[in-house]
Amino acid sequence: MKTIRRKMDELGFTEIQTPILANSSPEGARDYLVPSRLHPGEFYALPQAPQQFKQLLMVSGFDRYYQIAPCFRDEDPRADRAPGEFYQLDFEMSFAEQEDVLNVLGEVFTTIFKTHTDWKVDEAPFKKIPYKEAMEKYGSDKPDLRNPLIIQDVTNIFKNVDFKAFQGKTVKAIVVKEAANQARKFFDSMTEFAVNELKAKGLAWVKVDEQNVLSGGIAKFIDESAKRKLEEQIGMGKNTAVFFMADELKVVQKIAGAIRIELANRLDLLEKNAYRLCYIVDFPMYELSDEGTIDFNHNPFSMPQGGMEALNQKNPLEILAYQYDVVCNGYEVASGAVRNHDPELMVKAFEIAGYSEEEVETRFGALYNAFQYGTPPHAGAAPGLDRIVMLVADSKNIREVIAFPKNKKARDLLMRAPSRVHPKQLADVHIKVVEEKDE
Repeated sequence: MKTIRRKMDELGFTEIQTPILANSSPEGARDYLVPSRLHPGEFYALPQAPQQFKQLLMVSGFDRYYQIAPCFRDEDPRADRAPGEFYQLDFEMSFAEQEDVLNVLGEVFTTIFKTHTDWKVDEAPFKKIPYKEAMEKYGSDKPDLRNPLIIQDVTNIFKNVDFKAFQGKTVKAIVVKEAANQARKFFDSMTEFAVNELKAKGLAWVKVDEQNVLSGGIAKFIDESAKRKLEEQIGMGKNTAVFFMADELKVVQKIAGAIRIELANRLDLLEKNAYRLCYIVDFPMYELSDEGTIDFNHNPFSMPQGGMEALNQKNPLEILAYQYDVVCNGYEVASGAVRNHDPELMVKAFEIAGYSEEEVETRFGALYNAFQYGTPPHAGAAPGLDRIVMLVADSKNIREVIAFPKNKKARDLLMRAPSRVHPKQLADVHIKVVEEKDE
């Protein structure tokens, strides 16, 4: 934190603290609600991020703001995500475009890693990978670039191959060099992993020996023509093994991404003692929710690429946003966007996601009203502090770098939180607990 503060001060940012008792916002996770004693039936929300506050600071005349901000999201825990609360370096810049923010992120990350570790660190500016390319090549929007394996599309090659499992499907392939000498047990265990852990329908494979002869798996379905195309297009050659996955596009990308990671781990392919960083850019503005409705894919306050014209004329699912992540060794370590600073654009963007102008004005009134007075173009990002410390410590679990971590059920066993409170405390804030009855 000292290193971060020194760097941000050096870059001309002003540290400003924003409120913890805030309002609810559509950041993509459940809010923690705080009942109001003075206003019966009304609630504060602990901020999922200081999003609206930092944008208001830009409108009010601060050029460069930052804080090391606590954020609260009622999400399920993961190895790389602490339940309940986390800290981020939150910063925003006026009169800034995407490139300006990426430059700051590059300086921050290279400074942190070079100061606190002796591992190899990529020099800024980091490699830029569009979201669509990341999903195609790595099966993930947070690719681990220490892993040399690449996912390739072979759907056209198998269009006329008489193998029913591939017919009408998107087919992906991963070529692994120097892997043809792996025992049958290795290939069978990878298939078991795909079926049992990933719920894939199967995992096809072939291997090529030193004499360039195909064997195993689905070798009998690959004729000379298909073999030649695989050699030319994806680099299948002597002493290689090739793994094939088939399903609808989004499903097969996810499966192939997990297979890529598992192969690298089992074959010890990851580069050692290195931080490999990249920018993921050009995220979709919208996505389909589980209910089939249009929802924000990333940050609802982002600027759509193409502006109002794109919002009016394009299929929402084809609109890209000026949104970006920094990814390090397979972890998303920062996320940000160029902000939508135009009230008309803001209303239209929210309208596509199912919000009326009245709802926007009610839920984001401060921001909506401030935008009426003329707003500087602004952009920002938020590196995740806990996750950076986890990487610096070379840990695989974020709880190992948090002083008082919560467990997998989001409980603090030391302080016994959450816990029941005295009925008088509930009465003070006008809350009544309704017990669930056992059926």
